[in-house]
Amino acid sequence: MAAPPADASVMQSIALMRARGLGVVFYPFLLMRQLASNGLPDPWSDAADQPVLPWRGRITTVKAPGQPGSTDGAAEAEAEVAAFFGTVAPGDFAIVDGAVVYSGPAETSYRRFILHYAWLCHAAGGVDAFCIGSEMRGLTQIRGPGNSFPAVAALRVLAADVRVILGSACKLTYAADWSEYFGYVDADGNRWFHLDPLWADENIDFIGIDNYMPLSDWRDGDAHADAGAGSIHDLDYLRANVAGGEGYDWYYPTEADRAAQNRVPITDGAHDEPWVWRYKDILNWWSNPHHARVDGVRAAQPTEWAPRSKPVWFTELGCAAVDKGTNQPNKFLDPKSSESSLPYFSTGARDDLIQMQYLRAMHSYWADPEANPVSEVYGGPMVDMTRAHVWAWDARPFPWFPNDLSRWSDGENWTQGHWITGRTLHQPLALVVAEVCRRAGIAAYDVSGLQGLVRGYAVPSTSSPRAVLQPLMLGHGFDAVERGGTLVFRMRDGRAGGTVEAGALVARDGGALELTRAPQAEVAGRVRLGYIAAEGDYEARAAEAIFPDEATTTVTQSELPMVLTVPQAQGIAERWLAEARVARDTARFGLPPSSPYRVGDVVALGAARYRLDRVALGAAAQVEGVRVESGVYQRRDRAGLRPELRPFAVPVPVLPVFLDLPLLRGTEVAHAPHLAVTGSPWPGVVAVYDSALDDGFALNTLINARAIIGATQTPLARARPGLWDRGPALRVRVAGGDLAAVREAEVLGGANAMAIGDGHVWEVFQFADAVLIAPGVYDLSLRLRGQAGTDGVMPDVWPVGSQVVLLDDAVQQLTLPLSARGLARTWRVGPAQRGFDDPSYVVQTQAFDGVGLRPYAPVHLRVAEVAGDLTVTWVRRTRVDGDSWAGYEVPLAEGREAYLLRVIADDAVVRSTEVGAPGWTYSVAMQAADGVAGSFTIAVAQLSDAFGPGPFRNVSVEAGA
Repeated sequence: MAAPPADASVMQSIALMRARGLGVVFYPFLLMRQLASNGLPDPWSDAADQPVLPWRGRITTVKAPGQPGSTDGAAEAEAEVAAFFGTVAPGDFAIVDGAVVYSGPAETSYRRFILHYAWLCHAAGGVDAFCIGSEMRGLTQIRGPGNSFPAVAALRVLAADVRVILGSACKLTYAADWSEYFGYVDADGNRWFHLDPLWADENIDFIGIDNYMPLSDWRDGDAHADAGAGSIHDLDYLRANVAGGEGYDWYYPTEADRAAQNRVPITDGAHDEPWVWRYKDILNWWSNPHHARVDGVRAAQPTEWAPRSKPVWFTELGCAAVDKGTNQPNKFLDPKSSESSLPYFSTGARDDLIQMQYLRAMHSYWADPEANPVSEVYGGPMVDMTRAHVWAWDARPFPWFPNDLSRWSDGENWTQGHWITGRTLHQPLALVVAEVCRRAGIAAYDVSGLQGLVRGYAVPSTSSPRAVLQPLMLGHGFDAVERGGTLVFRMRDGRAGGTVEAGALVARDGGALELTRAPQAEVAGRVRLGYIAAEGDYEARAAEAIFPDEATTTVTQSELPMVLTVPQAQGIAERWLAEARVARDTARFGLPPSSPYRVGDVVALGAARYRLDRVALGAAAQVEGVRVESGVYQRRDRAGLRPELRPFAVPVPVLPVFLDLPLLRGTEVAHAPHLAVTGSPWPGVVAVYDSALDDGFALNTLINARAIIGATQTPLARARPGLWDRGPALRVRVAGGDLAAVREAEVLGGANAMAIGDGHVWEVFQFADAVLIAPGVYDLSLRLRGQAGTDGVMPDVWPVGSQVVLLDDAVQQLTLPLSARGLARTWRVGPAQRGFDDPSYVVQTQAFDGVGLRPYAPVHLRVAEVAGDLTVTWVRRTRVDGDSWAGYEVPLAEGREAYLLRVIADDAVVRSTEVGAPGWTYSVAMQAADGVAGSFTIAVAQLSDAFGPGPFRNVSVEAGA
């Protein structure tokens, strides 16, 4: 007889782990499958439906205790519990041909569920430990007649039956919820140690606790009660709350009290046993006899529990990787479940560090023998941390889980969830910096102020210790300062450690106080950060940040040899940018020699705060500082962003198309070219290297998206700019994506821009209609031609075979110094996972004119004749900010207004002159001197000191007409 597929999988997994010498703790999990509109009355309210996918701790009587009509405390409640457990016996199962066969009563009961799994474990060769249940808090608190607890009695019977099946070598327990293990306070305030008969039972070997007790009570800002700790990530703060804080020292009677932080101390009046009411006081609960409290009276006789008689196992513990996760470690995000919620006061941002610090705090606290004494009864520690089970270290392979959402739909929950899958190799920043210091031979250092985690970091073996630390300091935002002969590392937080009053300033050269603001042009307005993307294919990526009001072309680019998540990298770039803008403000002032402030300190000076970067001691301390703001350093990890896993593809050459384009959005670097890349198969990330020669290549940029590139299959004739081109459709064949039609208003707003050209000269046009003719083939019609001033370079016809590139976000601008404009450079473009010398790289030599600097051709060129003199007039255009209708005249984008004017006769230039205004008179005398007669042409182009003449606009003239 073959085992059912699910049974076979369970037995195979157990056998495999045993064969590898691994300990196996079997934890049957009762999943509540109520779905929407289930029609099951809610026992906890008057709702007609029970909540979707609720917690098993909600299981209770038909009407929960405290609800009208509840059977709690009556014989009917005892009968409901008996019906839930059922009557299945161990002998109702047998093992036949390796399969577990059932022949007992036709009931779907809890006993059948647990005993079935116990027999599966037996058939697989046994397990080290087995849980007879978990977190059924509502069930165990149901009372029968005489304040009995029938579910607890039923669990004792079940434990004895499982012992018969699994034998004495298997350790048995019940995995109690952290709010359940220590007892039960009923609605009247009575304290019951209702689980003590189970904990004392001879078949229960240890106290199982699913430990999700809070380790913090943190709020945003600096005004809350715990703000003195500095940070929720502070290890000492979290460790102090393992047996302290909420649930130990104090509690919140109501949610209103929680909101206001009205903390009520936990006391016990005359009996002086406050631990009776403390769910966090495992030590006293374990060490003392338990006396129930009924109607305010301490029971004379203790419960069955024998102090220090059995160890505690954390059958579960953990914390979600979410902002303020330690405020409520039991909370999780799962849109499918009605139990889904954020911890108290959480923003919902991802926070892997709080998960790491929670686990470090728990481990280090319970490693202390004073907090975790050894029992003289069984000779082991109170809490056996070698049997602590972190929820959840998933068996599914990382990074396919969580990234393969087509296979595992719960992958979306991983980002802010409890999983340590994919996170176990992260290292605390403090330990990484400490290792660098040790290897450098630094004897006195202090890393206790560092908070952060390192996902991966490449350290060149030849780098100096300072060079090794520098990327970590930049990425995580911390400083190194000397204090008393010790190298102290501490996070930048912008918080002032003191205030410098105006009266305390000492006169110095230039006055007691000098405040300076650097010019905007000297401050980087755009930051680009190269890094290695975490949790996917670990490809090289780039993050970029720019101020919305940024008008300069200054770009700061850095490469961090660090593994970062996408939002983490983006946050670092944004922090750098914000720091740079705030640090425009500097202060120089004098302080008395006795001043306690040192380099690295942050002081409040007036309404601003300054970080001291230089302190020169003399008759007075000469201090220089830069302005800081604490908001710059707030964590900004976003949730829901993760890289996609791509199947392996053999690296093949990609198709790069370099484009020297005009300004389209106005935020581009005017002289720098753009690059579009496509390929099949797409390598995921394309790296672009460049060099002025044929060696010394450096990474220029990374391209993450495949561009839509193609060629024309029909010619495209010239058309007037500024009007809808309703001529024949332009047929194109493209690769790299799909084209789509848009509304005319969207085209006017900038949509569907496409470049057409010969590889050197490019016209920009837009299209509204795109009709799919064949795979990859489209007819494009209803066009706007010659956009962004390219009407000046539009030929009479673009021939068949002209290149086309859709100008979307996949087309990226390259970094090119202004001094390199017009100079040939060698470019290597290929898969980022390969070196630039790999055969898969495409090599091209390109030079770029910097078309973004090119003036537009003038318009409305007119010639008027008066007494033989020809007066030529025209209207200037601009390449920058020319779309607004609010101004009297469009801005002058060039350093000066100048035009180059030519007179052309018989295909020869007979006169060339420069003028400074949009008008010129060609006198009769000039005409005679030039020998013009009959037809000739006057051509006008606007001049740029940086670019030269732009495209010419021509007008034909008939001499003497």
